[in-house]
Amino acid sequence: MNSQSIGIAIVAPGGYGSDNAAIERGIAALTAQGHTVHNYFEADKVFQRFGGTDAARLAQLNAAAGDSQVQVVMALRGQYGLTRLLPEIDFARMADSGKIFVGYSDFTAFHMGLMAKTGAQSYAGPMFYSDFGAAEPVAFTQDDFWRCLRGPCHTIRASAGGNPVVEAEGTLWGGNLAMLISLVGTEWFARIDEGILFVEDINEHPYRVERMLLQLLQAGVLGRQKALILGDFSGYRLTSADNGYDFSAMLTYLRAILPIPVLTGLPFGHTPHRATIPFGAHARLCSDDDGFTLTMSGYPTIARG
Repeated sequence: MNSQSIGIAIVAPGGYGSDNAAIERGIAALTAQGHTVHNYFEADKVFQRFGGTDAARLAQLNAAAGDSQVQVVMALRGQYGLTRLLPEIDFARMADSGKIFVGYSDFTAFHMGLMAKTGAQSYAGPMFYSDFGAAEPVAFTQDDFWRCLRGPCHTIRASAGGNPVVEAEGTLWGGNLAMLISLVGTEWFARIDEGILFVEDINEHPYRVERMLLQLLQAGVLGRQKALILGDFSGYRLTSADNGYDFSAMLTYLRAILPIPVLTGLPFGHTPHRATIPFGAHARLCSDDDGFTLTMSGYPTIARG
């Protein structure tokens, strides 16, 4: 992948980056690989907890989408902010630009809106600030992104015991669970039938994860899927009040009541070791007691140079 120069735009539709050194490291690293970075984030225009005012952050997205020298638009970071922009984002313009939009966490709202409004695909993948600008970048996270971008197929292999035996095919979609829940009942919640749903979250106690998944079940979403894959759920802290109710107990309960198989072990979430997942790709899931493979195809890529 590094043999081809790619134009990469940085946008901050959510939070901002407070460490300019991290931004400079990321730009230098990508430039050293032969890529061209177009940074639309302006540190001196940070507004409150956001990477600019709502209008400024929307302008960043529009400018990146309209830049003929850009092939990939990458979110600076997540945090919060995209929900504010949803009514103003011209998703048809985003799709027609032909860019590959990349991010996760709060950026899940963009993936869902883009799919709901246009049917176009995007990447649940790395963030510029924490992944490419990290003082100690994680090779797997970056390499998996370049492999996915190269295409034409992408495979994730996960080692995880206790999963059910499953063979399923369908549209792969999902992302941050709290963001998905925030969109239920809105025009930006993409209706995907016969799909494979993946979810992750951070700082969410197991009972909250259960509650959100029950909401998807009771809203009729989970019953239309073929499988549910859980990524990383960390950062929470159990207390004595839980009385034995932990993630394992929650998982046992979910597997008993959900109408679809539930798998664990997806290397995706708020963790440095993270795979890239093309949102909306066709996926084939094969799992057994030792783990699973998720093979994706039919998603936008950048051809080899």
